[in-house]
Amino acid sequence: MPLSPAPQVITCKAAVAWGPGEPLVVEEVEVNPPQPSEIRIKVVSTSLCRSDISAWESQTLFPRIFGHEASGIVESVGEGVTEFKEGDHVLTVFIGECMTCRLCRSGKTNVCQVLGLERRGLMHSDQKTRFSVKGKPVYHYCAVSSFSEYTVVHSGCAVKVSSNAPLEKICLLSCGVAAGLGAAWNVANISEGSTVVIFGLGTVGLSVAQGAKLRGASRIIGVDNNPQKCENAKAFGVTEVVNPNSFDEPIAQVIKRMSNGGADFSFECVGDTDMITTALQSCCDGWGLTVTLGVPKVKPEMSAHYALLLMGRTLKGSLYGGWKPKSDLPSLVEKYVNKEIEIDDYITHDLPFNEINKAFNLMREGKCLRCVIHMPR
Repeated sequence: MPLSPAPQVITCKAAVAWGPGEPLVVEEVEVNPPQPSEIRIKVVSTSLCRSDISAWESQTLFPRIFGHEASGIVESVGEGVTEFKEGDHVLTVFIGECMTCRLCRSGKTNVCQVLGLERRGLMHSDQKTRFSVKGKPVYHYCAVSSFSEYTVVHSGCAVKVSSNAPLEKICLLSCGVAAGLGAAWNVANISEGSTVVIFGLGTVGLSVAQGAKLRGASRIIGVDNNPQKCENAKAFGVTEVVNPNSFDEPIAQVIKRMSNGGADFSFECVGDTDMITTALQSCCDGWGLTVTLGVPKVKPEMSAHYALLLMGRTLKGSLYGGWKPKSDLPSLVEKYVNKEIEIDDYITHDLPFNEINKAFNLMREGKCLRCVIHMPR
């Protein structure tokens, strides 16, 4: 059997960010072939996540191709890759699973020592980029960079999924919807009949609400200062909504009064460390559990009175909802295919790739949940 020709450099369109807060520029980029343990993916659909916005506004690593919540089809594979072949349907993931490091083998966490959060805009394997514009290197984002027609990822940062699942829907499981469901199920392990309060009613917060509803929570209180989000929240399982702007007292006091001393579970889905403290104050003494999911834009340090913990409260962080990507994500996709979980209603806008800046504007203005960006076929 003749050997397949070696993958070559691809020239394609990508939305390049040249500076913080500057509109993305859709232009031609060169995408290098996948190196050992890597795959090159033709991106089919990608959705905009709040963390893309935060990094684009505040970070200094440019030029850069953002995007990490995506689905696509394997175009070529690098040396040593046996898990994937051309034509496989995949989801990209911003944290990988090498399956061999101490943490992967522990069975206690979804954090990987080898393929953890990538913050330098480079490939895990050789600390170089696979993108360039006219010979100038372009940085990656979260080891994915899906705002490009083609991208290269480590094979540990992609998950093969059923070809029966619609790629334009399941891309949301690459981050937001999966992160919220997992926080409710894996991290908090919400119990039937419990009271839950959720701070932030974006896609992640409303996915926590879906997870809480499916676990049989009796009350799901949503907190947000965006009236439109409050209005839409009940469709996702929220039973009561609270707008902090409607009260003269601290919102934690409002929640404690509503819930007879505090919620059983509280979730911070905003990305505000002051809100973590508020969430901790809003859960009950003895067993109250606060889970933080948001990525803070500023002030990464948090503070809280020690008595909150002394009285039995617990604070936990949640990265991608505790899901181990390769081990867990295929079954989550199957749950969607079998109509056991909802994704479609989180998609408020479908946009062509050349309107990607419109998606950024919609999210900055709080006028969308998820914008799915459809790449040219």
